[in-house]
Amino acid sequence: MKTIKIEKKDWEQGLEKLKESYRLFGPMPDKDDFEFKELNAGETPVLGNGNTRLSVKSVIYPQSQTMFTYTLDESKPDHHIMKQVELKGEKPRAVVGVRPCDAASFKLVRRNFDSPEYKDPFWVEPYEETTLVGYACDEPLTTCFCTSVGCGPYNEEGLDLLLVKEGDDFFARILTKKGEDLAVAAGWSADADFDFESRKTAAEEKITAQISTDGLKEKKTTDLFEADFWDQIGFSCLNCGTCTYSCPTCWCFDIQDEVKGTEGKRIRNWDSCMYTLFTLEGSGHNPRPNKVQRVRQRFMHKLKYYVDKYDAGVQCVGCGRCIQLCPVNIDIREVCEIMKNYTPAPQEA
Repeated sequence: MKTIKIEKKDWEQGLEKLKESYRLFGPMPDKDDFEFKELNAGETPVLGNGNTRLSVKSVIYPQSQTMFTYTLDESKPDHHIMKQVELKGEKPRAVVGVRPCDAASFKLVRRNFDSPEYKDPFWVEPYEETTLVGYACDEPLTTCFCTSVGCGPYNEEGLDLLLVKEGDDFFARILTKKGEDLAVAAGWSADADFDFESRKTAAEEKITAQISTDGLKEKKTTDLFEADFWDQIGFSCLNCGTCTYSCPTCWCFDIQDEVKGTEGKRIRNWDSCMYTLFTLEGSGHNPRPNKVQRVRQRFMHKLKYYVDKYDAGVQCVGCGRCIQLCPVNIDIREVCEIMKNYTPAPQEA
């Protein structure tokens, strides 16, 4: 595993070189926060400001994405035929400044879009053509609990290259062939030694929030589903969807057609299990008409259904966004603890 040093003067020059062969994205100011945006000429990503408001998933999986186009004009030979949009652009994408927890989320999400039975090209192809340049997290927030869920501030899983800032310079650990190709394209090649492990240990020691997911798999699903604590958890919930939109491992979407005149397109948009219409059926029946049922669905999916289906941990990377952004202070760490410790009352004889 090769480590290189990127001096300050080479950093900005390298980014400009990359824009010749990549569509480059990174954290940029957006009102009172930071969001991942495509970098224009002369722009450099703003690193070191904690997690962005939304995760990097929007680069791979946009909030609104056109899948097919069609025409209803019967004078045209291809009328009423769906045409898939071109997925590959002229340039591959690279994202600079990805937090390790965001990169790890793609492994969890991929199980939904890329399985032995089905591959979703609208997710798989953009993901596979994107290079993820991570930025190690030396100052985790009080809401971060990534080390409790198999991740960490220096986690390398899902990344192609991992950056660490030292003074005005960067040290980078090249993790994959895509990461090596990006470094070459940027002109970053100075071999170096850097003690990643000491920095990793120091960063992990700063994480004070912990949860334990042990025992969730052994819990009986129907016991948790029918538990009486959901009313208390969901009492203050507004069903605003902030938790699901900010979560890097939420993947639900809705598909709609939009037509103007005779020209139409089929698009998919992020959706949320917090919304009333999410499970509304064509018959008018809604199996989750109440907000408490929708709150239960979110946490059961993250902390129980995913665990039961894949036996690969919870569907969470511990980024803490939902804790930070929830307007009524619902905390997934507390919910996990309640679920883990729940014991149903004994049945009367």
